Amino acid sequence: MSSEPRFRVAICGAGIGGLTAALALAKSPDIEVQVYEGAQQLAELGAGIGLFSRPWELIRKLGLDTDLLKCTEIKRVEGPVTAFNYRKSDTPEGIEFYTLVTKGNLMTFHRPDFQNVLLQNMPRSTRIHCAKRLRSYNQRPTGPVELFFEDGTTATCDVLIGADGLKSAVRRSMFIDKARIAQSERKMAEAAECEASIEPVWSGTNAYRALIPAERLNARYPGHRTFTQPTQYLGKDGYVIAYPIAKGKFINFVAFKARHDLENTKFNGPWVSATDSSEVTSMFRTWEPEVQALMDCIDRPLRWAIHIMRPLSTYVHGRVALIGDAAHASPPHQGSGAGQAIEDAFVLATLLAHPSTNRQNLSRALSIFDHVRRPVAHDVHERNRLNGQYFTFHYTNLNPSEELSPEETLKRLKELGEAFTKNWEWAWTTSAEPVVREALRLLNES
Repeated sequence: MSSEPRFRVAICGAGIGGLTAALALAKSPDIEVQVYEGAQQLAELGAGIGLFSRPWELIRKLGLDTDLLKCTEIKRVEGPVTAFNYRKSDTPEGIEFYTLVTKGNLMTFHRPDFQNVLLQNMPRSTRIHCAKRLRSYNQRPTGPVELFFEDGTTATCDVLIGADGLKSAVRRSMFIDKARIAQSERKMAEAAECEASIEPVWSGTNAYRALIPAERLNARYPGHRTFTQPTQYLGKDGYVIAYPIAKGKFINFVAFKARHDLENTKFNGPWVSATDSSEVTSMFRTWEPEVQALMDCIDRPLRWAIHIMRPLSTYVHGRVALIGDAAHASPPHQGSGAGQAIEDAFVLATLLAHPSTNRQNLSRALSIFDHVRRPVAHDVHERNRLNGQYFTFHYTNLNPSEELSPEETLKRLKELGEAFTKNWEWAWTTSAEPVVREALRLLNES
């Protein structure tokens, strides 16, 4: 790196989005990248993540696919492939009703493995600072952006990327600043909208996550289908998803309990906490035996109160940008959170790394990022929300009080499968490439 970089980028948050952005930017040796992580050490919570074809295409462009494939038992398939089996499971006898076929398979990873691959590929020139939790920042029309950390230290940068997740300090500082400006201009409605953009809201759904040792499940239910086939077990007001990770050593288990009437309300209690298994198993005690076997194998699941962001009016302000959950935390019902963070990081890094981008026009590059990515992310947010309703029989023609023949039940279930597939197929039938091309076109015209 030259003694004077083209510009300096600070990234708050060393999750999937932040590290991907750092790695993509580090390919430009004249851009200085510093990553600030609030945790004492880099350690992702041990959950599984999945990538469909759209984000996997970007992983290949970043040169990470070979190393990531070493972390999973799944071999990449490009053609049509079975992704999930679907069962109606909220009765003692389950009904298999649908198989989701995607173009290219769902690549699943243990989240710490994914993070380690990003770190292993990070050049030494990129410095990662732990125990550096941002409190706020200050941005003036000229000069560097000032960063203020919880430990009392400060730093400066030319561009600040907020990849600091759901409770983003960057987002808080950004919208407090925007609200202040709107109030000074007597734009009270705009100021109120900015203030409402600071805090996440509860989706009305809780997720109970656990890693089940494969040996334990096999002892309880030999040959359980989730050893070889990712499966979603659906029912009224809840569903379970389970699939193998870590080369088959574990089954990634998530059970969802939905209260759709409480969407966009405040959750009372810690957002993430270990809980007794009975809190989740009690709801599923009348479900089919395969689900019971999974429930019997969890001890202290992590309860995640699923919080989301209302669609924001912007992801950028001057030379500050939000990516990933900090920008558009969505319900998790299409497994698209990691993929959307990767796409944010890739598009933003492409614009910043472009030879025409310099200290004088950084805000233009960020505004283009907002213009091309925000509509996509908001569309994905709504599609995730709708899938959550489909999977819990909230948005369906299956009425529990209606007496249906087995044939009519199966027909309506298959119609449900076709509906959620149509809502979801963007993840494997579309590409981020048109978004990148549009971003570069706008940059070249500016």
